[in-house]
Amino acid sequence: MWETLKNAWRIKDIRKKLLYTFCMLLLFRLVSVIPAPGVNATAVQNAIKGLDVLNLVNMMTGNAFSQMTIMAMGITHYINASIIMQLLAVAIPALERMTKDGGEEGRKKMNRITRYVTVALAILQSVGIIMTLNRTPAVDGATVLNPSYNNFWGYTVIAMVMAGGTSLAVWIGDRITAKGIGNGISLLIFVGIVSNLATGIISTVSGVFSGTPNALRNLIVILLTTVVIIAVVTFVDMAERRIQVQYAKRVVGRKMYGGQSTHIPMKLLAVGVLPLIFAYSFLAFPGTILAMIPAAKGASDWWQANMNQTSWLYAVICALLIIGFSYFYSAISFNPDDISKNIQQQGGHIPGVRPGTATTMYLKRTSKRLTLFAAIFLAILATVPTLFWGANISIPFGASSILIAVQVALETMRQLEGQMVMRHYKGFL
Repeated sequence: MWETLKNAWRIKDIRKKLLYTFCMLLLFRLVSVIPAPGVNATAVQNAIKGLDVLNLVNMMTGNAFSQMTIMAMGITHYINASIIMQLLAVAIPALERMTKDGGEEGRKKMNRITRYVTVALAILQSVGIIMTLNRTPAVDGATVLNPSYNNFWGYTVIAMVMAGGTSLAVWIGDRITAKGIGNGISLLIFVGIVSNLATGIISTVSGVFSGTPNALRNLIVILLTTVVIIAVVTFVDMAERRIQVQYAKRVVGRKMYGGQSTHIPMKLLAVGVLPLIFAYSFLAFPGTILAMIPAAKGASDWWQANMNQTSWLYAVICALLIIGFSYFYSAISFNPDDISKNIQQQGGHIPGVRPGTATTMYLKRTSKRLTLFAAIFLAILATVPTLFWGANISIPFGASSILIAVQVALETMRQLEGQMVMRHYKGFL
């Protein structure tokens, strides 16, 4: 990797793109420390300790949420809006036609709608979160919201500022994608996760020097666990099942076409990190709703005591949800019927498998096996923090964060190497 970066730096065009990407990421992190008006960050940090869904948001934003900056909502709403639009495109024929048959103009319309949904979600959730946190008991007399902002206009200002921060984050991500290296939205999440991980490691190192009990043991375990998880996730993420396809020879005029053999790459971890995010959000939603209802304090206390991320009941239910969501996402993202039709129309076939229905069933069976492995792998990965919490070791990262970071890093390196190949610098690779 370092050799690739060093050789890419020698190419003027790529060097400009790398510098542009770095400057935009630096701008994003600098903007992420600008505080939102009327919000007490210390009170927010005390209020979100028992709300897992808000801790998930804080992890994705690189602690911008706990500091209540203008980037507190981060880029997560754009991801949620994209997922919502993908699901709606499957259910609504008009959106499906816009995506598949609309061409470049249809994709632009879908992106525009996604951005409108992103801003709407940012406004609604920022107001809802601030109102919810403002109802939590004050610590040392400090409330989440400044009394002068506890009115309609105060909530409006906070909502517009945070929605503006989300829009700015989306714009920065788009600029990186267009003029830099890699996918801009993914890189913004990557920077937030790395920042959060670095903060946790620095805090543990500080505990070692200050003489905190078991701090050195925790640091060694954290470093070893991080290295092992990164290695395993990298190995699994790059693994793929290659299905061989043989194309028949065709005579067109005086020339003969076809006859070559190729393959269909099916990634072992094609579902990505979405099942983890779905499962975490699904389990965090009831606790957040119960915390909003004063009359449900008993139920909220039971949920926080028995369904937190350190309990085995939470780990088991989370693993089952991850397996279920893995099959659900695989079903809506992989269509073996279309692949089988395309192979047949181009005069190809899978050796040993008859074209048509038999090919479709073969692809379905292969996809289900890969999904089963991916689901079990993600479920085991999600329970790693619970294993260490049971041994009284605090891990400053989640399974989803490491998985996202590794996937983004690998994809960015692939794009960088691809641009070098396009410039005929194959020897450097």
